[in-house]
Amino acid sequence: MTYNSPLKNKSFAFAIRTVNLYKYLSINKKEYVLSKQLLRSGTAIGALVRESEQAESKTDFIHKLAIALKEANETEYWILLLRETDYLTPKESESMLNDLKELLKLLTSIIKTTKQKLNDS
Repeated sequence: MTYNSPLKNKSFAFAIRTVNLYKYLSINKKEYVLSKQLLRSGTAIGALVRESEQAESKTDFIHKLAIALKEANETEYWILLLRETDYLTPKESESMLNDLKELLKLLTSIIKTTKQKLNDS
């Protein structure tokens, strides 16, 4: 599925990777608690990005993306915890973390730019 928004594309692709990682962790590693937290926060990012499209105002738009940013930070925590507890190898975690860093940069940039435009008007 391809959208005309890099953030929408990347957050959707990351959600797919998160679901697949959850399946791997629960089936192959028999890990259910941490992986469920990862599933919730990792898929919430894209859902909030989609929700932001229907924001009622620029302030609401910023708010929804700020929550997506918080979910992305939480997702990073779960990935690092899974790595440090040997459920993920460094290679497996780095791939997810690299995608997540791109999302964090995009979200931060869009929030900053929108706030700036809101203050300038």
